[in-house]
Amino acid sequence: MDERDAQQGPSFRERAQYLFDRSMSAGTVALIGWLAALSLAIIVVASLFIVVVGITPEDGERHGFIETAWESLMRTLDSGTVGGDFGWPYRIVMLTVTIAGIFIFSALIGVLSTGLEAKIAELRKGRSRVLEQGHTIILNWSPSIVDIVNELALANMGGKPSQIVILGTRDKVEMEDEIAAKAPRLKGVNVICRSGDPCDLTDLAIVNPGAAKSIIVLAPEGDDPDAQVIKTILAITNGPGRGALPFQIVAEIREARNIELARTVGGNEVQVVLADDLISRILVQSTRQSGLSGVFADLLSFEGNEIYTETVDGIAGMTFGDALSVFEEGALIGLAGEAGVQLNPPMDTMIGEGDKAIVVALDRLSIRTRRGARDAIDVSAICDRQPSEANPKRILMLGWNRRGAAIAYELSRYTLSGSALTIVADAPQFEAEVARIEGAFDTLSITHQVKDTTREATLKPLDVTSYDHVIVLAYTDNMPAQSADTRTLVTLLQLRKLSEAAGKRINVVSEMLDARNRALAEVTRADDFVVSNQLVSLMLAQASENKYISAIFADLLDEDGSEVYIRPVTDYVSVDGPVSFYTIIEAARRRGEVAFGHKIAAGEGEDRRMGGVVVNPPRHEVRRYTASDAVVVLARG
Repeated sequence: MDERDAQQGPSFRERAQYLFDRSMSAGTVALIGWLAALSLAIIVVASLFIVVVGITPEDGERHGFIETAWESLMRTLDSGTVGGDFGWPYRIVMLTVTIAGIFIFSALIGVLSTGLEAKIAELRKGRSRVLEQGHTIILNWSPSIVDIVNELALANMGGKPSQIVILGTRDKVEMEDEIAAKAPRLKGVNVICRSGDPCDLTDLAIVNPGAAKSIIVLAPEGDDPDAQVIKTILAITNGPGRGALPFQIVAEIREARNIELARTVGGNEVQVVLADDLISRILVQSTRQSGLSGVFADLLSFEGNEIYTETVDGIAGMTFGDALSVFEEGALIGLAGEAGVQLNPPMDTMIGEGDKAIVVALDRLSIRTRRGARDAIDVSAICDRQPSEANPKRILMLGWNRRGAAIAYELSRYTLSGSALTIVADAPQFEAEVARIEGAFDTLSITHQVKDTTREATLKPLDVTSYDHVIVLAYTDNMPAQSADTRTLVTLLQLRKLSEAAGKRINVVSEMLDARNRALAEVTRADDFVVSNQLVSLMLAQASENKYISAIFADLLDEDGSEVYIRPVTDYVSVDGPVSFYTIIEAARRRGEVAFGHKIAAGEGEDRRMGGVVVNPPRHEVRRYTASDAVVVLARG
């Protein structure tokens, strides 16, 4: 006989206890069932006892089993009913039933209360499945999430409310409270929060990614955020519940070495936004040309003009150069088609039937074309003054963060041989990181000093007014955003003080982390501010609505493509008389450039938002420009 067969089996009592334990672990419903069964048993036993023994109330008639069971039930539900009974035998039985009922219903109330609390706690965890269709999903929680939600609200303002579903590892109620506190007047969107790990397939299924319009994957806080983002992309694209339609995924990546891996995992379904690279390039571009950050902020924000890729009737078969002047509303800046994105292509490029126009406009409905616009061009006002040759530059960088090396690299791409970069900071990792880039560039020599950049005793000996450009970086790696911005603000105030004392102007571009601190920093009179966290948020929001945006801005910020320049208006038209913006468009076209904005010098009573930069100005408006005004163009080199 098998040894296991010889063992004594469980007893009846053990089996019964085991089955009871299993039923009790089933939850609230099982507990209610046991209480109901116990109550029924007491009623049945008491009723049978009364009927069999023949107990009747004093001066009362004898009842059958059904009527007696009903009276017993009433006494379990209402303890006061027993007060109307007469006859001690009958009273004793009904008192016993009533006492048992009190305990049973007390237990029932406790079970229901516990079950309700457990259900509320479960709902607070945000684990119920989202049933939305065509929604936008944001995966992972980061400080930039509020800016993204605000931008998506602006994008959907005036239309049918859209749904934004957020999945993060934080508590659902905490996420909802933070969004409510920092974005209290959201219009155009409904925000739904769920708690879970975006890398987990089970948790990811909660937000219904297969039915989403777009998915934004943020870089989470903590160690190795890129690995988490790539793992999340893998979970989205290879999940068991994905549908036949392709995903539109936008992923934030911190380090350039991880871009190719993210694209390999996501394929054509993912747009990668290299956050640090984006900030570094815009910061360097803004250093070279004051007001440029305002142009990028306007193009990236849904509040003003943004970039659209639309099929525009009537321009197929035209050359790109001829099509520039037929847009009455909206500024044509490029084409998107089988060849990919082309910003400022050669003016003789033929526009095909399948090509989409890349247009800067207030919204899609405002994009309009009309023939005969060339009648507004004053050819006699057009001039062709070539820009003066550049010289080697001396640049001062105050402060340091993980983007410092990338900024130095970007500067080396735009500066001539003989240029010099001096870096002053006191971040813990500063010396080790700057040592790796000293001597790494042919056109740019680098020196560094370890000093406190907020002190006048540090800045005064540097002779800051002798530098062509000053860049103030935020200490993002070692401080919270508000503390880093406070230190940046103090540095800017010290620079303003030294500038006023020397009677010389300093070209200062500063990195800020929080857009709310930019208003405070305006008193420092810096030339430009790059709000880094906000720029990344704007880019992610735009890319979620337009699958071409990532490629468009990659071209805009690449030295090998067409870049945004702010050049003197006198390089294009005469300032002796009034001209329309059509004339400036034609003057830029003759130089192989695309004009899509202007920068008006301060003091004319106009809106000075973005430092006087106006993107997509009215075409027919005739105005007299001054020698201090400038034109915003797309040009190569």
